[in-house]
Amino acid sequence: MTIYGIDFTSRPSRRKPITCLECRFDGLRLEAVELTEWRDFAGFETALRRPGPWIAGIDFPFGQSRAFIENIGWPDTWAGYVDHAAGLGRDGFSAALDGYRATRAPGDKEHRRATDRATGAISPQKLYGTPVGLMFFEGAPRLRKAGVRIPGLQDGDPERIVVEAYPGALARRLIGKESYKQDARSKQTAQRDAARKRLLDLILDGEPTQSIYGLKVEADPSLAEDPSGDRLDALLCAIQAAWAWTQREQGFGMPAAMDCLEGAIADPIGR
Repeated sequence: MTIYGIDFTSRPSRRKPITCLECRFDGLRLEAVELTEWRDFAGFETALRRPGPWIAGIDFPFGQSRAFIENIGWPDTWAGYVDHAAGLGRDGFSAALDGYRATRAPGDKEHRRATDRATGAISPQKLYGTPVGLMFFEGAPRLRKAGVRIPGLQDGDPERIVVEAYPGALARRLIGKESYKQDARSKQTAQRDAARKRLLDLILDGEPTQSIYGLKVEADPSLAEDPSGDRLDALLCAIQAAWAWTQREQGFGMPAAMDCLEGAIADPIGR
């Protein structure tokens, strides 16, 4: 099976591309094969339309929390509110989220989905720091338009399957909360370099990924050399996608009680 791990960004460029790691998976062994970087959304959109069979794990929130959708009064289906958000345009979407926060009491401005609480992910409304709200805005409508299958959210092409990935869930299992990546050059330190190498060494050692995800990983150690961590994160996304493929008879690992308005991250911790 072809597995893609994709580290996404809301504004791809030469300095910060969308990073895709193609892998082969035989059910037990995940082998990293080819790394591709897209400096614009066109490459990402083309990849989503590649004939299957394949499954991709992509690192951005596919949905928003039920609390936010109901409070703001957006359509009460995933497809409906994704289309609504897209129709607002990037500036309009940001203004809607800013306006929502402005009316809420402290501590109740940004909501997390059930899957975010389970995996330690931040609110998909966030527009600053790591702007996952903008990643949702740029990513989810493109998944809709591509007609891929998203377990629990969209009944698209069964040969092109996409699941939500979150590298942080896997990384914290192996190295705790130690920081291993940084986009800003001034903050790219030897300590973060060592953390990335240790994280990849643990993955390639086999025991953690076999015991947690049921698979062994083979990849070039140079993936840890990228100080942004994007290439390593693409591998972590591929691991989560491969695990989801092993769970395809059980809904691709989605929680039995998954809220189909919110979606869920493909990881054993979220079940």
